[in-house]
Amino acid sequence: MVTSRVHPMAKCDEGYICHVCGKDVESMVDSDLYLRYVLGQVDPEVLHTTPERHIRCNPLLAQFIDDARFETVYVEGEMGLQQLDPDYVAGRKQLVTRAYQRLWELKGAEGISILELPLEEFRGG
Repeated sequence: MVTSRVHPMAKCDEGYICHVCGKDVESMVDSDLYLRYVLGQVDPEVLHTTPERHIRCNPLLAQFIDDARFETVYVEGEMGLQQLDPDYVAGRKQLVTRAYQRLWELKGAEGISILELPLEEFRGG
């Protein structure tokens, strides 16, 4: 079990490079990896080995963020919000938006255990 204390998005010599667009992921609030971790979709044991990308480079997840700090992402076709069940969309927007807002709460925070980053309902223990 991982119990170390971390500074979120601590830079290594190379930084974090988006495997989709090839540009730096400069902040936790731009990180698809940390957003998915906060949502309980990434195990803490593989967080450091999982490829990184910008939230915007994952439009299927990004389209569910409803926050003034995030420019809305539109997905066309059968996976776009307009084609999905409205109840599912409402619930998913609420959850993903909470996770995005959690990233803003954590931005610049120090001395937080990696296990404390996820939304409360996704924390182990």
